[in-house]
Amino acid sequence: MNTGQGASAPAGGAAGTDNDTNASTEATPGRGRPGGAGESGRGGTTEGLRSWFMGRLPGDWFSGAPEIQADREEITIVGVLPAPETAGASEAERAAAAEGRIRSFREGTRGHRIEIAREAEHEFRRKVSWGATCADTTEMFTTLSVPVMTRLRQPERRVLDTLVDAGVARSRSDALAWCVRLTGENADSWLSRLRAALRQVEEVRDQGPASG
Repeated sequence: MNTGQGASAPAGGAAGTDNDTNASTEATPGRGRPGGAGESGRGGTTEGLRSWFMGRLPGDWFSGAPEIQADREEITIVGVLPAPETAGASEAERAAAAEGRIRSFREGTRGHRIEIAREAEHEFRRKVSWGATCADTTEMFTTLSVPVMTRLRQPERRVLDTLVDAGVARSRSDALAWCVRLTGENADSWLSRLRAALRQVEEVRDQGPASG
């Protein structure tokens, strides 16, 4: 057991990669506020970032507006695909049809998504990840796990060690990621209100006078 002054625990493991999205294991952090658009003047807010993508995504890719989320390192785009006709099919057949529709979309849009991702990474200084939902199936084509270093005092480290000793997590890093996921699940409503409030702050700030 490490008894040092602090435990550095990256939240998450190694980054997943997918050649069709130009994603790598290293994120290039944006320099703006969380959810902001780094150094890009045109995408100074989360809404501006979403507008940038909506102007570039083909209108026939998804059945509605895709869900676009962003933080300092990554932008994720998840769209809903039209469900295949599966009247009278079993649950397993419906699931297989949905997976096939997602796979077809992934392969058919690979080149175009790479172009959009490269342009976005240059514009916003963040990696782009893609995903799709069809019926009850959602698949992320890429995931980017970014090390987040933190210092914990002994009582907090003991919480992580308890999770490891109990077999809930494989390591302190895994235990910390588990705690973050649990908090997100149990405080989803509060976090959603907090994010909405932050977006309003961004909008008001951008409407203010420009600094000389």
